[in-house]
Amino acid sequence: MKIAYLVNVYPTTSHTFIRREIHALEGLGFEVARYTIRPPEPDLPAAVDREEAARTRCILRAGPVELARAALGALLSRPAAFARALGAALRLSRTSHRGLALHLAYLLEACVLFRWLRAGGADHLHAHFATNPAAVALLCRELGGPPFSFTVHGPHEFDMPEMIGLGQKIERAAFAVAISSYGRSQLCRWARHQDWGKLEVVHCGLPREYFDPPLTEVPGNQRLVCVARLGEQKGHLLLVEAAAQLAERGVAFEIVLIGDGPMRDPIERLIRKHGLEDRILLRGKMDGDQVQESIRSSRAMVLPSFAEGLPVVIMEALALGRPVVTTAIAGTPELVRPGVNGWLVPAGSVEALREAMREVLCTPPSRLSEMGRRGAELVAREHDVTREAQRLAELFRRAAGPAPAPSASAV
Repeated sequence: MKIAYLVNVYPTTSHTFIRREIHALEGLGFEVARYTIRPPEPDLPAAVDREEAARTRCILRAGPVELARAALGALLSRPAAFARALGAALRLSRTSHRGLALHLAYLLEACVLFRWLRAGGADHLHAHFATNPAAVALLCRELGGPPFSFTVHGPHEFDMPEMIGLGQKIERAAFAVAISSYGRSQLCRWARHQDWGKLEVVHCGLPREYFDPPLTEVPGNQRLVCVARLGEQKGHLLLVEAAAQLAERGVAFEIVLIGDGPMRDPIERLIRKHGLEDRILLRGKMDGDQVQESIRSSRAMVLPSFAEGLPVVIMEALALGRPVVTTAIAGTPELVRPGVNGWLVPAGSVEALREAMREVLCTPPSRLSEMGRRGAELVAREHDVTREAQRLAELFRRAAGPAPAPSASAV
């Protein structure tokens, strides 16, 4: 069975979970074709991601002439299907903040993708994220492409469900995947009741390399690590404020920040303001092996996010035997259990974050190691990528039956 994957930007350092899912499906015998709307992230630090980039076909790199040629070809050869796709683009644009012009661009992209899928063959099209990849997948389906599905991660899709036409996309999809029970509950809010049966939970997963090696004991240092894109929703400024309060109270610590992004300058300024340059270290982007080593060399992972889906980095930290301090939001409480494998704090509370970090720094390493072992057991049970890929594979097989006719609303 051949599956086509569509992502807005692929590969990127923050989308390792997609690459792992694809590789797990290939390990199960599926043929997977990779498509990205925009070019892959430049300067990928991991060789495996650079290899993925070489295997991924980019729609926008086809250029404006190819986009126009594909659209004209679809219009002339399949006028009724093109009219349905145009109607779907118009409906999606009515509630969108992105307007008609961008949805017409999605239609052009769908025409290119449709041409490529017809030439290369695909039994099913799966998009990651319910934003423009799912829109292009829906329009490709209306043109006569294969059945499609999509995975919703959050939090952005849940911030603007009506603007991205989430309900319309669920209605036309063969099925829609959430990565947590919380995520599925949010899809239920915007799907028709008769479409609830299409809503599935398939966790993001980790490969065996996280589960096979024996766990290392938590070191006796005072180091915490935060692995996250330096963006507004990750709460780095809150982390710096909490660290400043710890420093005022004479608590010894070191915090390593791994990642990069638009908030780097404000974070650096706040670190300088509090005189924490020797205590909070910005390390920038790292490849997977470097991230794993940084997690193992710390007492715990700290992630004070304001909005999330279910962060893969939390799974990675727990799988490596390190407890986690994070916020009680979205799907995170499904993975982090207070007093068992980590600490949950109210999002936005500097004081609660400070106290949780103080507890981590004061907890004996033997106790932290036990918490880490419990976390690793939970992740191995709930987030093994091969097991989750098997669930997704069954959904693909089920959707590969006779294709449904276009809905009446799509005419």
